[in-house]
Amino acid sequence: MHLVHSTTSQATSISASGPIGVFDSGVGGISVLKHIRAAMPSEHLLYVADSKFAPYGSKTPEFIRERADAIAGFLMEKGAKALVVACNTATAAAAEYLRSQYAIPIIAMEPAVKPAAQVTKTGVIGVLATSGTLKSAQFAALLEHYGQQVEVVTQACHGLVECIERGDLTGAETEALLSRYIQPLLDAHADTIVLGCTHYPFVRPLIEKLVGPDVALVDTGRAVARHLKHRLEALQLCAPQAAEGSVEFWSNSLDAKASQVIEQLWGESVAVNAFER
Repeated sequence: MHLVHSTTSQATSISASGPIGVFDSGVGGISVLKHIRAAMPSEHLLYVADSKFAPYGSKTPEFIRERADAIAGFLMEKGAKALVVACNTATAAAAEYLRSQYAIPIIAMEPAVKPAAQVTKTGVIGVLATSGTLKSAQFAALLEHYGQQVEVVTQACHGLVECIERGDLTGAETEALLSRYIQPLLDAHADTIVLGCTHYPFVRPLIEKLVGPDVALVDTGRAVARHLKHRLEALQLCAPQAAEGSVEFWSNSLDAKASQVIEQLWGESVAVNAFER
């Protein structure tokens, strides 16, 4: 049992046996959840899909902070020992705010501009993301730090999150959208493309089909899971490895097929609880 003091003068008792809370604007963060599960199979995981309000990319930073605060409060009530903001747009709008409010480790996303800049051979990297991520100060700072030696071509992918939220990973509409968004990156000779939204790894096979074998795709899900594990190890908050951890899902989606989509993306049958905040 560890006592951690926050900047808001609150004190929270954190237990190593507590769960890890993970949330996203919708189902995209399940791509990160899979990496966490693979890296830390003994941990108990709680996932909240705020699908009623997806995508966050078109929402104001103030609205996103309100949603992130409501979800974080819910996960704290469930005894979360750490939070993962498995959403690039929510990271940009709310991660620092959450860190000022909650006295537990908070791990957030970052578009993989740095690793992409390190591997490109043409000196041109493309970034597929939501408009909210691309307009953020966080993304501007990434370009300032890591984009000086390369050309960065960005593309806002309007409508793509909605396709993935419906579970349409291979259909004609999804392929048409991706083709339209990827072509300007290829025309600019990008040989490395950043998947700057946690939804996008679910259409990676379709993206690979469209870009061909000579274009590298980069996302940060595995790196986030690795960072989370290191933080928990440093704080002695890892769960005992004697047993397999559990995974619980919540969603506030208004779509009757929401549970089916979560099962489709997670890859096995799950119970999905109603999230009513």
